[in-house]
Amino acid sequence: MRNGELMPVNPIHTPTVYRVLFAISLVHLLNDSLQAVIPAVLPILKDSLTLDYAQLGMILLVMNATASVLQPLVGYLSDRTPRPFLMPVGMLASGLGMLGIALAEHYLVVLLSVALVGVGSAIFHPEASRVAYLASGSRRGLGQSIFQVGGNTGQALAPLMTALVFVPFGQFGAAWFVIPASAALGVLIFVAYWYAGQQRQRGRGGAVPIVTHLTKRQIALLLLIIIVSVRSCVYAGLQGFYPLYLIDVFGYEVKLAQLYVFLFLLAGAVGTLFGGPLADRFGKRNMLIASTVGTLPLSLFIPFVQGFWAFPLLFVDGLILLSSFSVTVVYAQELLPGKIGTVSGLILGFSFGMGGIGAYALGLLADQQGLFAVMMLCAIMPAIGLLGFLLPTDKRLQAWTQQATQPL
Repeated sequence: MRNGELMPVNPIHTPTVYRVLFAISLVHLLNDSLQAVIPAVLPILKDSLTLDYAQLGMILLVMNATASVLQPLVGYLSDRTPRPFLMPVGMLASGLGMLGIALAEHYLVVLLSVALVGVGSAIFHPEASRVAYLASGSRRGLGQSIFQVGGNTGQALAPLMTALVFVPFGQFGAAWFVIPASAALGVLIFVAYWYAGQQRQRGRGGAVPIVTHLTKRQIALLLLIIIVSVRSCVYAGLQGFYPLYLIDVFGYEVKLAQLYVFLFLLAGAVGTLFGGPLADRFGKRNMLIASTVGTLPLSLFIPFVQGFWAFPLLFVDGLILLSSFSVTVVYAQELLPGKIGTVSGLILGFSFGMGGIGAYALGLLADQQGLFAVMMLCAIMPAIGLLGFLLPTDKRLQAWTQQATQPL
């Protein structure tokens, strides 16, 4: 280790620590379930505070922008100097944000509370990604899948939160999420002690990353960020505005509309779990292209289909769209060897934050052109995956990676 940076090591001597992997995945589930409260509570806030679609989009923007701006910075700093006990601090901020949302009587208080949740997420993800990297040992693909499935499952709980918590309890239902925040805080203290112990044990050794083909790597990383950002915009748009579309256009009840979205998000978690093995067989770049462009035939039907047939349509669409979620992170790690926190900040933070900016733009579009225009735009945006053909192939990236280290 040099300046806190994780160096590639011999995988033979790095066993997988499953108890830590499952612990950090559980916290990822709880953390992202807190984030998922934000889009889940939008229909309730729209009525209780009399908000328009642009204001709802601004809430999503603040949530994602705070995490987007801070995550790359936190990731960069964690690569230089790991801070294990910063993770519980981040979870405490998220818990306070939940309490603020529950008690807010003014729009600005909601925005400040949502910003606290975003700050907590920004602090959690880079350090948690480093924990997952350390605990994965030689099975980094498996470890990344376990870690990411926790987060996607937490996101998938959002519609159930609306149906089971916010419909009966209203805005104050957000106060219940102080309980999972407290549970996550306790688990993170255990993880932080393990993480700190690993930092003391890991001294100099292994290999020092030497970045080759720097310009090509930077171009590839930029393309990857663009693709993931647009994919995140589609994800945020469907999560935040599709239930409103079902309610306002088709006259669905809130509970039923959230059930459709729950199925879409749950399918995304399943796709994340199986995306890694598929990428091992067919290639990470190919998986990224297929997971975006491959949704086009399905997504074009989403604005028009309702009733029973919408269930399998949404499930398969979510399954394909997020099947490359963990694959994208691993691919980015190979583009920036040794920069685990920075990669987490850019892919899980910045790119998803750009999705929040897109959600705000979708809110403006909804106010001007209606929700149908939003659904159609979300249907065609996956075509951005065609840019994936410009990314280096897995074989070429592997050749770069093999040149990127040298023994100390």
